[in-house]
Amino acid sequence: MTTVSIRLGELVDRFGGQLIGSPDIQVAGIAPLSDADERYLTFLTNPKFRSQAELTRAAALILSAKDLEHVGPVYTGARIVADNPYAYFAHVAQHFASLQAIPPEQGVHPTAHVSPHAIVAPTASIGPNATVEAEAVIGEHAVIGAGVFIGRGVSIGDGTRLFANVTIYDYCVIGQRCTIQSGAVIGAEGFGFANESGKWVKIPQTGRVLIGDHVEIGANTTIDRGALADTVIEEGVILDNQIQIGHNCHIGAYTAMAGCVGVAGSAKIGKYCTFGGAAMVLGHLTIADKVHISSGSMVSRSILEPGQYTGFYPLAKNADWEKSAAIVRNLSTMREKIRQLEKTIKSLTEK
Repeated sequence: MTTVSIRLGELVDRFGGQLIGSPDIQVAGIAPLSDADERYLTFLTNPKFRSQAELTRAAALILSAKDLEHVGPVYTGARIVADNPYAYFAHVAQHFASLQAIPPEQGVHPTAHVSPHAIVAPTASIGPNATVEAEAVIGEHAVIGAGVFIGRGVSIGDGTRLFANVTIYDYCVIGQRCTIQSGAVIGAEGFGFANESGKWVKIPQTGRVLIGDHVEIGANTTIDRGALADTVIEEGVILDNQIQIGHNCHIGAYTAMAGCVGVAGSAKIGKYCTFGGAAMVLGHLTIADKVHISSGSMVSRSILEPGQYTGFYPLAKNADWEKSAAIVRNLSTMREKIRQLEKTIKSLTEK
């Protein structure tokens, strides 16, 4: 990996913030509070780690104005004061990564198969053993990794990167500057079957998957194509690894889902929502903008108001859980007994 060195003044000129210290201090990258030495920049985003920040040997520290009040009198290195230190760290980390990255070689690898009826921008990179079918369009500076399959009529936007062994089925559309990690499958047939006298009759899945700009899709995540209409993933959505998005779903802009989330077909999810790991959403539900679902929760009804929602029973020892489960099973019987008691008490009181 190429080693780079950047002046703090250059970072502040590029990303803003208030620099306390010399702009000529050079840093070679970002490191955690506990590991950073005089070559590195570090960051503080959680007040719990103020004591570590005070002792860090880093050349400079990214922090908020509030944390500066506590850490500033003790920590002697340079400081970059930012409104959102975590986002500032992310931008700086991206900058370092871009300077150290080895640019992909433009053009088509000799082992790749590209249909003569496909359109590939001259600045695009098509990796070893990749396949690009007829009518596909690959945008400028797009990177198609080794073993990627691009189906007929697929559109890949400018600057989008597909890592090794991604599969994009026919006629799906991927926006600009997206990232799709290895093993992801976009546009597989949705789970559509009709039951006829106990036998399953397959429903052809003739829709597409439409993915907006700046979307991130994790490894081994699958997004099914629509049955008749399209499955839609709006701009800025981030999906972690091993997520399942069913056919005809609509995911609103800048929504984020952690690993192993499952969304059943035809669910409509709003913008700026978050879903913790292993959360589940049943089909044909509507979820409003700015809804936040806790990890492991089962969403079994539509949610029409923003807020935090949780739907799981707290972890307990197995014996305690079994007792609670037994009580839950008998709740309907207990409810009827309570109603009878209420009627009896009311009758006695009236007399």
